Amino acid sequence: MAETNAHAAPIILVPGFWLGAWAWDEVAELLRAEGHDVTALTLPGLESADADRSAVTFADHVDAICAAVEAKDAPVVLAVHSAAGFSGYAASDRVPGRIAAMVYVDTAPGKGALDPDFDGVEKPMVWSEIEEEENLDGLTEEQKETFRRRAVPEPGNLIRESADLTNDARRDIPSTFICTGFTAELYQTSAVEHPEWAFVAGIPELRETTWIDLPTSHWPMWSRPRELAETLGEVATRAGAH
Repeated sequence: MAETNAHAAPIILVPGFWLGAWAWDEVAELLRAEGHDVTALTLPGLESADADRSAVTFADHVDAICAAVEAKDAPVVLAVHSAAGFSGYAASDRVPGRIAAMVYVDTAPGKGALDPDFDGVEKPMVWSEIEEEENLDGLTEEQKETFRRRAVPEPGNLIRESADLTNDARRDIPSTFICTGFTAELYQTSAVEHPEWAFVAGIPELRETTWIDLPTSHWPMWSRPRELAETLGEVATRAGAH
């Protein structure tokens, strides 16, 4: 068993759409082997394809993230992937003093609703749309098949709802962006040129940012797990030192 890295901040891993804690398994294993305290989340409604998602709200996801953060004895590194950039940023507004650092994994601090006009009870993963719209570089056929088999529909309320952000302290949380499917330059220019894009709307608010290009798929926890784990470990160690 690895010696505990007592000086590093605990790490909370939040997966993006259609995924549970299992999506982080390889990254979590690598981090734990280096002694890190790691918790991967399965958010409400994502427990299984049979779960009742009809009443799950955006606030439920924010509450679940905040609960995981507050369960730790020290401020955490909160790593959010893909659309979890919305709920993760809302959590940073709620409990900024409990978050030592944010890590945005091919995502950004989202503001407002992802799609306020979405009217479905849930949003299933449609593989043909994934192939058309997302970067799949570096994913094996086995990983793609696992994704297709284990994907769980997202609660519809999560897509059309949002949170009011009122705590200015969230802006001072050191934030690292690991840019995989899109480059750091594209994220930054999009936030400036398209302030109406909810997905990147929070970027200009942040006061301390670090940008890392890691060219690979939108799911680097599968296509570049070792590099992703290394960066997360470095952020946790740095955050713990402060």
